[in-house]
Amino acid sequence: MKYKFGFAAAALLAATFLSGAASAKTFVYCSEGSPEGFDPGMYTAGTTFDASAHPIYSRLMEFKPGTTEAEAGLAESYEVNADGTEYTFKLRPGVKFHTTEFFTPSRELNADDVIFSLERQIKADHPWNQYVAGTSWEYAAGMGFPELIKTIEKVDDLTVKITLNRPEAPFLANLAMPFASIVSKEYADKLEAEGKKEQLNQMPVGTGPFSFVGYQQDAVIRYKKNADYWGGAPKIDDLVFAITTDAAVRYQKLKAGECHLMPFPNAADVAAMKTDPALTVMEQEGLNVAYLAYNTTQAPFDKPEVRKALNKAINKAAIVDAVFQGMATPAKNPIPPTMWSYNEATQDDAYDLDAAKKELEAAGVKDLSMKIWAMPVSRPYMLNARRAAEIMQDDFAKIGVKVEIVSYEWAEYLDRSKAKDRDGAVMLGWTGDNGDPDNFLDTLLGCEAVGGNNRAQWCNEEFNALVKKAKVTSDQAERTKLYEEAQLVFKREAPWATIDHSLSVVPMRKEVSGFVQSPLGDFTFENVDIAE
Repeated sequence: MKYKFGFAAAALLAATFLSGAASAKTFVYCSEGSPEGFDPGMYTAGTTFDASAHPIYSRLMEFKPGTTEAEAGLAESYEVNADGTEYTFKLRPGVKFHTTEFFTPSRELNADDVIFSLERQIKADHPWNQYVAGTSWEYAAGMGFPELIKTIEKVDDLTVKITLNRPEAPFLANLAMPFASIVSKEYADKLEAEGKKEQLNQMPVGTGPFSFVGYQQDAVIRYKKNADYWGGAPKIDDLVFAITTDAAVRYQKLKAGECHLMPFPNAADVAAMKTDPALTVMEQEGLNVAYLAYNTTQAPFDKPEVRKALNKAINKAAIVDAVFQGMATPAKNPIPPTMWSYNEATQDDAYDLDAAKKELEAAGVKDLSMKIWAMPVSRPYMLNARRAAEIMQDDFAKIGVKVEIVSYEWAEYLDRSKAKDRDGAVMLGWTGDNGDPDNFLDTLLGCEAVGGNNRAQWCNEEFNALVKKAKVTSDQAERTKLYEEAQLVFKREAPWATIDHSLSVVPMRKEVSGFVQSPLGDFTFENVDIAE
């Protein structure tokens, strides 16, 4: 169900909020895109998580603001057995689900909600596994949860025991990620009885800092403060996501006072933002990577020598200069240099057009025509995918490769790019969701992620064995060695062209306080305030 009101009405509403004419304290975020839905278990995109998981829901574990440290969330405490295969969580008593115009809960959070939220993602025969046709539960599947989790048991109303089939070093951090958000089983049961199951993804109910009010497609999302939030009531009364896909327009709205905070500014605008007395600009190294993923199941991209030859034709320094104007560095590894286990010893495929052309010829490739997919939205790791694709197109032309640049609406882009028979190479990227190398190496490149997050459709047994072994190893020094070796395999096989690691820049109005920049790239507003 989409709450319908016209664009003029939406604009007037936002203007009223920002003018202070309304008694409520309203925070307006100029978001970069529309969410795919409001059930975070079904998706992997940060845009969707910012609109769903972070304002509406909570998780057993949460990341301490501004860090990658997982701490107790809906679980006020937990115990792990000696071999790391049994996790017992004690839930917080008194946690309330949202009361909305479309649902009034009769009970507080209990173990049934936790079991329902997780089992629907890992059990193919669960009645809610396919409540939206074609649901793949991409994150849970890509991280191997169906194979990892043996049982989820209710010990009592406030105690849940999760038993694993093997140890999993990053398991607690994984439970703090958006896909593991806890939804209301009581609400789901109500929708099922009414024959309206799909509304779980359209009219969400959670335990987070804000409750859902309404969504106008591609225009605005409205939330209100959850006064009963277990983490403490937010300081603002209303939260508005003003969906604004163009970075230049977001900047104009910020300068005009039509929004309080924006993501992903154009690099060319940052210097001016820093000198504007009405603005504050936060920045930090991003835990991210941008990449071009070849479809390694399709000729001629099934040959590592072809992929490496194409990589040598990409002028990454030119992309960094044109798109980021110094606010990024060329990438050689699939994990960022700020992450532990980053392998300094790997050798990048140097930009060399002559070598690229000769290696393509040696591989028997002539008159190659290919597609490069360019994202339609700004992301922290790639502010302007179209411009980056145009630079690649020019470089590839110099070695006799003809490139067609294609794109789709964001949700369609993400969906189509997962197809195993997808043509060409797709530009995407990743901001770490839990601070662990596993979240890049296995989530994006493991065999279980083929057809999902693994857009290269690349299953290399040597690489896969290394990252799987690292998963079950508790010693970080040993895990580091395994991940360093895996990065060497990745570089040798080249399923991606690694493009850049970017600086994360967040501009906001001076009157904003309490916003904490996340190394995970999240935009959360439970702690923000606005000066009168």
